[in-house]
Amino acid sequence: MMRFLFALPFFLTLFFLTFSFLPRLWAAPEADGRAPHATPTGSALNDVADDIDEDTTLAVQPDEIVEATELLAEEPVMPAVVSDSIYIARLRCLNSVIDLPFNSSVRRYIQLYTEDKRDKAEAILGLSEYYFPIFEQILDQYGMPLELRYLAVIESALNPRIVSRAGATGLWQFMYGTGRLYGLTVTSTVDDRCDPIKSTHAAAQHLRDLYNTFNDWTLAIAAYNCGAGNVRKAMRRSGKNDFWGIYHHLPRETRGYVPAFIGATYMMNYSKEHGLMTPQYDFNKYYTYDTVHVQRWMHFDQIAAVLNIPVATLRDLNPQYRRDIVPGNERTCTLKLPVAYLDNYIDSAEKIAMYRAEKYNPKTMVAPAQFTAYVPQGKTKIVYKVKKGDVLGAIAAQHNVRVQDLKQWNALRSNYIKVGQKLNVYVSPAKAALSAAQNANRQQKGQPAAMSGQQTGFLYYQVKQGDTLWSISQHYKYLGITPSDLMSLNNMSSSTKIVPGQTIKIKKIG
Repeated sequence: MMRFLFALPFFLTLFFLTFSFLPRLWAAPEADGRAPHATPTGSALNDVADDIDEDTTLAVQPDEIVEATELLAEEPVMPAVVSDSIYIARLRCLNSVIDLPFNSSVRRYIQLYTEDKRDKAEAILGLSEYYFPIFEQILDQYGMPLELRYLAVIESALNPRIVSRAGATGLWQFMYGTGRLYGLTVTSTVDDRCDPIKSTHAAAQHLRDLYNTFNDWTLAIAAYNCGAGNVRKAMRRSGKNDFWGIYHHLPRETRGYVPAFIGATYMMNYSKEHGLMTPQYDFNKYYTYDTVHVQRWMHFDQIAAVLNIPVATLRDLNPQYRRDIVPGNERTCTLKLPVAYLDNYIDSAEKIAMYRAEKYNPKTMVAPAQFTAYVPQGKTKIVYKVKKGDVLGAIAAQHNVRVQDLKQWNALRSNYIKVGQKLNVYVSPAKAALSAAQNANRQQKGQPAAMSGQQTGFLYYQVKQGDTLWSISQHYKYLGITPSDLMSLNNMSSSTKIVPGQTIKIKKIG
């Protein structure tokens, strides 16, 4: 009997603990351990929002905080069920200038990262060792809270090449217009939204502007997701000026955006407490890199073949190049390379550009001999010698031909010509004969040959920069010259343009 009495307190205690924890165990979510998962952004973010009871929030009592804080020191490493008081105490322990409140919405996102999507969370933990130092340095440069680095977790899961269904791209998920607004270049071959350094500078500037607009970091984070206009609209409709006050007036995705940010912040700081393992990625080759400037067209395959560097390494260090092409011929581009390959690149830059260029850059392989001049049918060739001050436009106007004709006839790749260069000009046989006769007549009289197409017995004027037919007529106003006279004498219309270096007739002499 005495033994039973002594054991009675033990059985009563066991009975009490069993029935105290059973409701929590029954209510615990069925975690699927290592199940595949998706990033909680975009459609995934909306799916999570469906499971959140928007009308339920948890009132936090001061005595619960004290009690939970005391429990933190004694809790097991990975408890079967984490109580709300534990979550609250942990968030309170984070030294953050951004408010990190707790409610049912926040709890759901914490569980998403620590229970439902464990594989994705562990991958993010591994990638953060490379990307977070980059984010922190740039955020600190702008005087921003370093906690904002967790925004990239919910935006892209630290994938620099990710593209949303709406077209948002990169670590910070910039739309095309916003990216261009903050100086990010987006072309067919280059997308700076995927560049970790450039895009983080743009994100820091954008978040700084949003904070200056609302003077509240939580509202700035919400505006980063849905735009400042939607946040202002929610503030007007609700009459409130804080995120939880305007919560029900925000777009559906944004209502889950701030809770997702708090959930990501919690996961990144308390991963060990939930048994999340950090993969050991080999980032040594990425930590020690240097940047070179490229001023020619290069393909990653060319660089990889000549330097014996993996293409994957080039892609990881330079995710902004969409098609493995560095378009240095369009503008000076930067290329990140591991330091070990730097000297070899400097010595081999020309060799890289020429390596199998016919395959990787065929448009640079058109030999000048293959770019032949075009000879029109039924025309006679006359030769014009370029003089100082001549330009293609003026020469074309003198001979009543097009600039494009001159370029095709002389296999010119650009508008550049030099003094003394001879150009083939194709005109009608009658005009060619007239020009030849005039030049022969001048040479007999000891005069230099006239420019092809000019006729004797006229006063001429060479057009200068800024001249118009009206200004030229005013210059010869004393002769009674009008713009109409000039158009009639030179076979021009009101839409004809004159160019510097062009010679026009002013008045017939004699």
